[in-house]
Amino acid sequence: MARTTHAGRHVTIAHVAEAAGVSRATVSRVMNGLATVDPEIGRRVREAAEQLNYSPSTVARSLAMGRTQTVAIVVPDLGNPMFQETLRGLSRAAAKAGYRVLVADSIENPDEEVILAREARRRCDALVLVSPRMDSAVLGDLLPELAPVVLVNRESPVPGVPSLAVDYGAGIRAIVSELQRLGHRRVAYLAGPGGSYGNRARLEALHHLLGDQSPEIVEVPCGAMFEDGYRARDAVLATGATAAVCFNDLVALGLLGALHEAGVDVPGQLSVTGFDDIPFARFASPALTTASVPQTQLGEEAWERLWAVLSDREPAHDVTVTPRLEVRASVGAAPADKPRARAGKTGAGRAETVADA
Repeated sequence: MARTTHAGRHVTIAHVAEAAGVSRATVSRVMNGLATVDPEIGRRVREAAEQLNYSPSTVARSLAMGRTQTVAIVVPDLGNPMFQETLRGLSRAAAKAGYRVLVADSIENPDEEVILAREARRRCDALVLVSPRMDSAVLGDLLPELAPVVLVNRESPVPGVPSLAVDYGAGIRAIVSELQRLGHRRVAYLAGPGGSYGNRARLEALHHLLGDQSPEIVEVPCGAMFEDGYRARDAVLATGATAAVCFNDLVALGLLGALHEAGVDVPGQLSVTGFDDIPFARFASPALTTASVPQTQLGEEAWERLWAVLSDREPAHDVTVTPRLEVRASVGAAPADKPRARAGKTGAGRAETVADA
C-alpha cells in the first residue's frame, strides 16, 4: 500500500513496478535500500516512484525488513535535564538514519526500570539504557535479553555490551581539590540515592582522598531532586561545613534556594557545588560550580554504536568520559575562623545559622 495519490488515483507499488518495467518484489527491494538490485534498475525504480509521487507504507516497509525503524531509551527521570540532553543527542543522530526514538521514564524506580526495558525492547529494534540506579547483578542478568542494547552512564557488567561510562570519581575529586585550594577543611557531601551507581562511585572517591591536607568529609543523606536539596539545608548547616558538595545540580539548585531563603550568603558563608552541568547551572544565582558531563555527546555516541550493531558492524570501543570542572561564582575562599554551626527554626519554617557557644 502507499500513502499518496497521483492524478486522482491511489498509487501503489504495482503502479511503480509497471512504470519501471520491473516486478513488485524489485520495487520493494529498491525502496527498502537492499543492495541486491542492479544500480541501473534501482535508478529506474526511484525515478518512477518520484514521478508518481509514491511513498511506501511505513508499516509495510517495517514488515518487509523485519524492523520497526524505532529504538527506545529508558531513563530514570525525564524531568532531569541531564537525561533530556542524552535523549536530544540520541534523537538527532537517529533521525539522520530514518529512525525515531521512543522514551520510557522509570520515575527513579529500579524495579520499574527492568519492566520498562523489557517492554520497550519488544516494541523496538534496539535499546539505549540509561541505568544509574539498577543493581549491578540485576543489570548483568537483564542485558543479554535486551540486545542490541547500549548502556549509558556506567560500565557494562556484561562483555560485548557497548557502554558509555562517566568517571564520577574523577569529577568529585576535581571538585574537592578546588575546595581544598580555597582553604575548605570541612565539606558536607549531600549523598544521592542509595542504589545509585554514580553515588557509590562518588563516595568511593571521597573515602580514598589522599594527603594530610584533604578536607574532612561529612556525609548528609539526601537524594537526587530539587526538593531533596531544599530539605537538606538544616542538616548541612548543622555539620559546620564551609562547603557543600551536592550529588547533582538539581540537589545543588534546591539547596541554593533554601539557603537564599534563610539569608545564608553563598559563597561568603557556604560554598556550594553540583555535578552534571545541566543548562540551568550557569544561570543560577550565584552561577553553580559543577563537574560538566557531555550528555548530548553521549546520546550521539550511543546511537553510533546501536547503528553499527543494527548494520552488522563492530561498534566503536567503549568510552569513559572524564567530567570537566566548571568553576563559577558559587564557590569562594573558606570563611576565616568559621565556628561550628547548627540550624535553628524561627518563624514559618525558616532557618538561621547559630554559632555554638
